[in-house]
Amino acid sequence: MKKTLTVLIVAGALLGAAGCSAAPQDTTAETCARVQTVGAGPTSAEDKAGMIRLGNRLRPIEASASQELQAPLHSIIEFLDESAKETPDTAKLEEMQASYTAAGQTLSELCGAGGQ
Repeated sequence: MKKTLTVLIVAGALLGAAGCSAAPQDTTAETCARVQTVGAGPTSAEDKAGMIRLGNRLRPIEASASQELQAPLHSIIEFLDESAKETPDTAKLEEMQASYTAAGQTLSELCGAGGQ
């Protein structure tokens, strides 16, 4: 009886997890609109607190972003997270700089014209 109950609980947890991971994915236009809303907010990426706020505002967008924009948003969030640390790893930041810059260019290209 205990084994059956355990199997049912595990099966239910797996099914629940599978259902949760299939979150609806936004279109590129929807993702751009959400990113532009965050960018228009009172967030300054020039200080640590602003970087943390911006990263936290981008995380939910990344979770449901279009496939085109998930990787760029992830690169931006990683860069912001490292930059916002008490003692950022400058070597790591230098390595991340190219991805961060490319991500910004991708966002500009795909979202720059008002979000396709």
